[in-house]
Amino acid sequence: MQALEKAFLAGWESTRRDALPTGIADGNDSLRELKELTASAGAQVVGTALQRSSDPDPATLLGRGKVQEVRAEARASGADLVIFDHDLTPTQLRNLEKIIELKVIDRTQIILDIFARRARSREGQLQVELAQLNYMLPRLSGHGTALSRLGGGIGTRGPGEQKLEMDRRRIRTRIRNLSESIQHVRSQRALHRAHRRDQNLHTVALVGYTNAGKSTLFNALTSSGVVTSSRMFATLDPTIRSMPLDAHSTALLSDTVGFIRKLPPHLVAAFRATLEELEGARLLLHVTDASDPEYQAQDAAVEALLDDLGVASTPRLHVWNKVDLLAPGEWRKLAMADRSVTVSARTGAGLENLRQEIAFALDTDPMVEADFELSTSDGKQLALLHQSGTVVSTDYKDDRVLVRAIVPESLREKLKSTPPVPLRER
Repeated sequence: MQALEKAFLAGWESTRRDALPTGIADGNDSLRELKELTASAGAQVVGTALQRSSDPDPATLLGRGKVQEVRAEARASGADLVIFDHDLTPTQLRNLEKIIELKVIDRTQIILDIFARRARSREGQLQVELAQLNYMLPRLSGHGTALSRLGGGIGTRGPGEQKLEMDRRRIRTRIRNLSESIQHVRSQRALHRAHRRDQNLHTVALVGYTNAGKSTLFNALTSSGVVTSSRMFATLDPTIRSMPLDAHSTALLSDTVGFIRKLPPHLVAAFRATLEELEGARLLLHVTDASDPEYQAQDAAVEALLDDLGVASTPRLHVWNKVDLLAPGEWRKLAMADRSVTVSARTGAGLENLRQEIAFALDTDPMVEADFELSTSDGKQLALLHQSGTVVSTDYKDDRVLVRAIVPESLREKLKSTPPVPLRER
């Protein structure tokens, strides 16, 4: 049996008041999350170090004195690598490896490693590889004339294209091919979503912080056997199953990748083809681990990512999960919150009430036909009409576009259209 890699963790935290995340007491909470990521990646944590300062050091993130301290402690603990709870620039990465004399990786690298382990579908594997190559490209390094090409003028003469440039060219070609393949996947998923809308099948999507119990709740509501684990990012590939609501109606339930704090923006972009399932959902179930003392900060991270994805306005139901781990008085307070339900996916408590609330939420957002007058330059709202409803007609007049569409009433209210025409009156 292969021995686990030993990892030393290092973090940096700003001392500025305006930089402190909501609900986070100090950087140790962030390092606690990095410990979970490290365990999910299959490594053993042998030590940690945290520096607090007003600004990060541009050359080494932590400052040279702290880096020397990390070097001494990491080598004394027998660490094989040092993991930084931050996105390192290519320069910082090279400087740190030179000083510490151990393998150095950052937060993005360890997340990508976990994603690579979890991806099972062809779609997931494509997205992981694309994210890895985009991360790798600016971090390729070389020295002296090895970077030069044949050419004219001072500073351009050299031996011609060398291995580094060939590597970069191959990576760019592979990135282009992967992007085309993922675009094909996005087109296929868009067709599936359009078919579900045509069949009047309502999709409900689970969102929430990683390890909040989404997959366990998914299995409980759909009688499925999706793999569940206490490890972070146990679910990466999206899964959709039928979910019975009552004796006469069903909906489709979608399970997606869990969110975390400080999820790098380029990872969100790489997995947009997967997360687009959220765009077609009529209802989002925001699942929170009620037993986690940091649930407020976790919920804030989820809200920020939903806003980045452009689905913050989608109707939402807050699901407090794992209430079996709370005292009765604690979960009763949570149950009193507006638009929220308390459940235990593990024991089944509250699941029937959740089904009723889902059915009620889907019924309270009827589809209506309405007219919209938009600017021809307003591509975002035009795309939203196509994604969330069915466009009946489109007329262009000068710099304006008149659109008639069948959309959820909540979306009509958001776009402030002309009065709706209920479908039964058409």
